[in-house]
Amino acid sequence: MTNLALKLAENARSIGVTSAYGDPVQIEGVTIIPVALVQYGFGGGGEGGDEEGAAGGGGGGMAIPIGAYVKSGGAARFEPNVISLLAVGIPFVWVAGKAVARIIRALKR
Repeated sequence: MTNLALKLAENARSIGVTSAYGDPVQIEGVTIIPVALVQYGFGGGGEGGDEEGAAGGGGGGMAIPIGAYVKSGGAARFEPNVISLLAVGIPFVWVAGKAVARIIRALKR
């Protein structure tokens, strides 16, 4: 189990800003820097493994491309990825609407 924890710690050092912001790309004098929403999670089990004392663990992650910074000339601007924002935003709005409806129903009682 210690080796797994050490490997996760080594890999976690590279997680951060470099995961959310991609490498700049130059196209015809325009610099594009991709931006993503990044999330990681890890877990592990110790006691309660099989009769040999073995246990398990796992991890996972996701990245949603939310847009890019575009720099042409001297000014930089953020260009959102509308499709990704809709894919994330629509379920959020639906859940928020359901929650507000339940609150209103509860207050009417």
